[in-house]
Amino acid sequence: MRLFAACLLLALALPAGAQIYKYTDAKGNTVFTDQPPQGVASESLDLPPANTVQMQAPPPAAKPQADGSTTSAQSAAPYRVLRLINLPSEEALRANNGSFSVDVELQPALRSGHRLRLILDGKPYGEPSTVPRLQVVNADRGEHRLAVEVLSGDRPVQQSEVHTFTVQRVHTGSPALRSRP
Repeated sequence: MRLFAACLLLALALPAGAQIYKYTDAKGNTVFTDQPPQGVASESLDLPPANTVQMQAPPPAAKPQADGSTTSAQSAAPYRVLRLINLPSEEALRANNGSFSVDVELQPALRSGHRLRLILDGKPYGEPSTVPRLQVVNADRGEHRLAVEVLSGDRPVQQSEVHTFTVQRVHTGSPALRSRP
């Protein structure tokens, strides 16, 4: 049975390597065929090789851990892009009350069961959320480090690059802000 299947596959592959002929028929139409015409001048065509696509290797299979959970390369970093956006790059962030929002760029979209949480100055900040716009409230003036992490339950899955920026707040004891009599 295997020999028959192999012969059948070889027979099917033969036409793929066949020669192509081109000629003009009696009505002036150009004809392409895999068999040379009888009694008509024809031209043998050399075709470029067909395009091929290499099959991609499947992602590595999940490996069982001692605690019964599984890990894979995808679970190690499930997001190709995870970064904070809309933060100042060169200048100070002016937030007179110390409150501001930052956006999170994720690719692919946030998975079910995952939540986002800010890391402010190396410590978790605020409640985890599924919304990619997070808010910092009443941050002290001065330099801060901010990142975002993805949580699965209470376990961190992935963290963004840390951004350093400065919050500029107006000092309310400033003589310029005092009311004049």
